[in-house]
Amino acid sequence: MELTEEIKEYIDRSVLCWLATVSAENIPNVSPKEIFNHHGTDKIIVANIASPQTVKNIKQNPNVCVSFIDILVQKGFQVKGKARIIGKKNSSFIEMEKILTKMTGGNFPFATITEITMEQVKPIIAPKYMLYPETTEKDQIASAKKLYGI
Repeated sequence: MELTEEIKEYIDRSVLCWLATVSAENIPNVSPKEIFNHHGTDKIIVANIASPQTVKNIKQNPNVCVSFIDILVQKGFQVKGKARIIGKKNSSFIEMEKILTKMTGGNFPFATITEITMEQVKPIIAPKYMLYPETTEKDQIASAKKLYGI
């Protein structure tokens, strides 16, 4: 499964992503992540800034789900795949670190990165688009701005 230009665009437009993990005891955990990006042809990378439970869960069970949306358009993607924790000793760390550090401006140090290899992707679309098919993205943006007081 490869990252399409549309998926990359939504990653770039999204302020947060939500990373779901599961412990060895099958207890779910969902955590917001602010520093994330795409990498290579099929990977999403996330800086582990304050993520002890996420890291622990991935080490026990690599199955994850990450979701992200453009909050104004209210569209995005859900990605399921396998995750692994990349430490500073990994040869890929430096390249990934550069991408993520550019986003943080160096203000949020991180010692590890979660690398997610995509296996399944499905779009996330606000129900309004389906319930009211005449809804345009422009309409949805105006509605969201009004709702959020922007």
